[in-house]
Amino acid sequence: MDLDEIKQKAAALSPWAHIATVRPDGTPDVTPVHPCWEGDTLWIMVFTGAVKARNVAANPKVALHWQVTEKGDGLELWGTATLHTDLATKERLWNGVFDYDLNLFAPDGPSSPQVAFLAVEPHRAVYLAAYGMAGTFRWARQ
Repeated sequence: MDLDEIKQKAAALSPWAHIATVRPDGTPDVTPVHPCWEGDTLWIMVFTGAVKARNVAANPKVALHWQVTEKGDGLELWGTATLHTDLATKERLWNGVFDYDLNLFAPDGPSSPQVAFLAVEPHRAVYLAAYGMAGTFRWARQ
């Protein structure tokens, strides 16, 4: 399995995933997100004061899990996240990368100071078909 297949599986499962981040005290935190791919980077819109953003500043390791289908197909991905608050990145991502209207969440557009983006660089992923009964497929960055 390669990363392009992982991206296809994620798109077929759901536009929604849950991201697990690690709090500064070492405890996990899980929240739903609507990630979108740009090349081999998975992007997530966040607000600078969000728990996700604060956690990534303390520990960049993250995991994402796409919602499991009725057939039991699911995908988990592990990677390293970085927070981007610069205007150039926000303007580049604002139109054309996300499949929903970011203006619904930040009416002032990319210049909104509270808007940021998490970039997740994937390291490995596991796709389970029918909870693994129909196959377990792995990908890892070489």
